[in-house]
Amino acid sequence: MNLTIIIPVFNEAAHINELLFHLQKNLKHPQKTHILVVDGGSSDGTQQLVNGFSNSNNITLLNSPKGRGVQMNFGAKYAQGNVLYFLHADSYPPQNFDHYIKQEIAKNNLAGCFKMKFDHNHWWLRLAGWFTQFNVKFFRGGDQSLFIEKTLFEQLNGFPETHLIFEDFNLIRRLYKQKQFVVIQQWITSSSRRYIENGIAKLQYHYWMMYIKKWLGAPTDNLVAYYKKNVK
Repeated sequence: MNLTIIIPVFNEAAHINELLFHLQKNLKHPQKTHILVVDGGSSDGTQQLVNGFSNSNNITLLNSPKGRGVQMNFGAKYAQGNVLYFLHADSYPPQNFDHYIKQEIAKNNLAGCFKMKFDHNHWWLRLAGWFTQFNVKFFRGGDQSLFIEKTLFEQLNGFPETHLIFEDFNLIRRLYKQKQFVVIQQWITSSSRRYIENGIAKLQYHYWMMYIKKWLGAPTDNLVAYYKKNVK
């Protein structure tokens, strides 16, 4: 298995160095892994920081139009690995994460994620993370990362590019319909910064409202407007 890690970024200078060091340190088979950082037009020095890893043969910076779905699809087009691993810039996968993905691919589990915990000890965030161990569509989200065989990704036409939010959920929902999803029982650690900035209870309420609106069939434009109004 050859793995391509795809990281969409926009003004992530505060996190990208730490993440790239973390990935290099925790790969079991770095010689079979390539990291694509797909930048959507950062103005805070993110690109320069990524270029600072130019001595690393397995890290490449790509420039793409802005939009998480657009950037992830753009990275997938350039991916040379037969397995894609989509990762947020503030999520940190476990040690030997590439090996765990390889094990699932070998068992013909062609898509999935890790269970997730936040980097904060608040009881609600611990509870929210605990639920992610269960292989239920409702508990899925982009912070848990996503691995998928490239051929399957192409068959499903990748991520929707018109969605400014819920682009991960859209693809994951299609994978569940095909009964092609597994949750690796190892912890990925995700940043709680958005919860802290917005207030934990307040942000969770708005997330629930958006999920409910989506399940009831609200158009994406309405969800985006709600998100922009209520979430920093």
